Amino acid sequence: MTRVLIFVNSTGSKPGLLVPWLLERDVEFNVRIGAVSGSPTPDDLEDYDGLVLLGGGYMPDDVARGPWLAGEADLTRAALARGTPLLGICLGGQMLAHVGGGTVAANTGVPEKGSTRIRLTADAENDPVFSAVPKETAFIESHVDRITVLPPGAVLLASSEACEFQAFRLGPVAWGTQFHPEVSAENVRDWNAAELATLGFDKETLVAEAEAADVAMRRDAEALVGAWVQVVRSRG
Repeated sequence: MTRVLIFVNSTGSKPGLLVPWLLERDVEFNVRIGAVSGSPTPDDLEDYDGLVLLGGGYMPDDVARGPWLAGEADLTRAALARGTPLLGICLGGQMLAHVGGGTVAANTGVPEKGSTRIRLTADAENDPVFSAVPKETAFIESHVDRITVLPPGAVLLASSEACEFQAFRLGPVAWGTQFHPEVSAENVRDWNAAELATLGFDKETLVAEAEAADVAMRRDAEALVGAWVQVVRSRG
């Protein structure tokens, strides 16, 4: 049985669509919440074939507000050292970049919210995961922080108009994304309209755009996650 550990940094950033997609592929998973139980130890990775790091409103080194982040960094280092397939989403992708020697900056650049056009790079065509995704697609974004420098040796896989580093691979089996493949238009409907307005976004517009793109976004996101699961199985 393939087993995956899903690490939750914020209860506002849940596994979402990952749950049915993993179940449909007969993948057993365990969800751990940093604020409740702290981080798993690197030795805990021995019980899992893959690791997913989810998003949250923290910087990767913000241990004052998120004391579990230090342990999560150790867990990420261990996954890289062991060759455990890793999928880091939003903060999870930023954690991967941070641990790998890249740079993550708070409140930097143009905020991205809602359905956003994503363009894959030429390197994505031969990538084990991103080759499953069309060269141009859309995914849900929700960030004000971002990666500004990729780690040494990282391969850029996707960009958007406002954010160069939307997806990358570090080493053979670790991927980071700024976008949220686990999120759908349904999530956007639950966002806070007043908070969005402070960033210059209209909630109703974001909902309409996400609903119009939802079928294609789900299709491409499931293809991405399915390809990652295949990598996990091949390494297990």
